[in-house]
Amino acid sequence: MAFIFDVKVVPNSGKKGWELDKTGNLKCYLKSPALQGKANDELIKNFAKKLGIPQSLISIVSGAQSKKKRIKIDVELTYNKLLELLGVDWQMDMFS
Repeated sequence: MAFIFDVKVVPNSGKKGWELDKTGNLKCYLKSPALQGKANDELIKNFAKKLGIPQSLISIVSGAQSKKKRIKIDVELTYNKLLELLGVDWQMDMFS
């Protein structure tokens, strides 16, 4: 079963990392610029590394040329588990 969710990316930020924004939405900081798909490639590589899955199981469903992207991961996963694997699950308490 595939898992689909939204993420906002900040390309060319000078840092790499994950956090929840003020509204509780997932946000990803990327070092790569938003040129020639470099930021998208870095985003997919980061997800694959953090989740311990092949990059081929991750795709950008929509928003490939936007800061707001819809991501599809072809594994059984919950949003809370995703946040835990990305290391931002502790931030969920701020929005409860």
